[in-house]
Amino acid sequence: MSELLIAGGRILDASTGTDTVADVLVRDGLIVAIGPDVASGASGADVLDARDCWVTPGLIDLHTHLREPGGEGAEDIATGSAAAAAGGYTAVAPMANTDPVADTAVVIELIMRRGREVGLVDLLPVASITRGLGGAELSPMGELARSEARVDFFSDDGVPLGDSLVMRRALQYASAFDVVICNHSEDPALTADAQMNEGATSSVLGLPGWPREAEEVMLARDLILAHGAGARLHVPHLTTAGGVELVRHAKRAGVRVTAEVTPHHLTLEDVEVAAYDAVMKVNPPLRTRRDIDALRAALADGTIDAVATDHAPHGREAKRQPWEHAPCGMLGLETAFALVHTELVLGGVLDAMTAVARFTTGPAGVRNTRGHGGPITVGAPANLHVFDPSQRWTVDRARLHSRADNTPFHGRELVGRTRHTILHGRPTLRDGEIASEVTHG
Repeated sequence: MSELLIAGGRILDASTGTDTVADVLVRDGLIVAIGPDVASGASGADVLDARDCWVTPGLIDLHTHLREPGGEGAEDIATGSAAAAAGGYTAVAPMANTDPVADTAVVIELIMRRGREVGLVDLLPVASITRGLGGAELSPMGELARSEARVDFFSDDGVPLGDSLVMRRALQYASAFDVVICNHSEDPALTADAQMNEGATSSVLGLPGWPREAEEVMLARDLILAHGAGARLHVPHLTTAGGVELVRHAKRAGVRVTAEVTPHHLTLEDVEVAAYDAVMKVNPPLRTRRDIDALRAALADGTIDAVATDHAPHGREAKRQPWEHAPCGMLGLETAFALVHTELVLGGVLDAMTAVARFTTGPAGVRNTRGHGGPITVGAPANLHVFDPSQRWTVDRARLHSRADNTPFHGRELVGRTRHTILHGRPTLRDGEIASEVTHG
């Protein structure tokens, strides 16, 4: 029998509305007691100090790239899991654009097995909508939903499903199994050769622009098709004010739609591109202050359900190419919650409970997260996050746990940092240190 005492923290649990200072006692992976006097009866327990810290459900990321199998030079499940644990995550959803593509039970079960071997975070793999991300033949959704992996989320990630007939069939098929379809909102005909957001900055820099209409046209089509099929649609990395209004209207009209936003789209403007540093190159692109303000308001009012990182590691040399040749993508797992706390909670956009909700109950409402996201209650799995809201730290790309270093926040001071992360009752991060040593390549 193993006992763990999380002592003296402020419990913030959006699933129950709990906001109280208490101890949490964990035994054999489950929460067995919560209260102000629990410590007195747990003299033999392993103790994690949580004084002056928030104790929240473990964070959930709906949109992560771990690159394994096939892209281990940039990241693998071990290094990505370490980054996740360091950021307070207990569950992450690796996307399907691996090599081979995650479109069969064999590949998905391989990913899950490797995640269990590493043991730092639970993996909830995403399967592709179409075989090989080819946009034509549907993947075997029914088989995958009924497999040991119990896949309930399908996406071709950054490859937009442009064929409306295929998308309609995917939604109809998905509705039969009550699984989620997530399509990248981009009309490729409007983004040919695009390098950044279309607007004043792209004109000054002479870079081909990526119009917001490219996102909104595809999003509008998908909302219409999802409504007709009665299917569940999830909108990844929403970036435009117009897209926010489309989602808001669709929710009011009864469309079964959820949406996510990334930390970088909540905090970085397209003017950041002026230095031509390819670390700022991302798909969809950084937008304007007007878009950022709309995204923040939508996150606050619940139009946007979740913050998702779109953690996208790339090898060092890939991101050091000239802007037009560099791949899109940024790191996000280790900085996401601290960044939202610094910019949005301390900035007065979100209160603490709402911020916690968008990383826990929000993602848990999108898909089956299997005991993650709360509640913090007796009998529940002990998947927990202890966050020090006053710790100041400066992001250093050389000290991140990811194999890659393409963070846009290098050198930025953040306020608040994960102190402990607990997965199934076992600390994966203790006092800021990963519990299991990970070998970096």
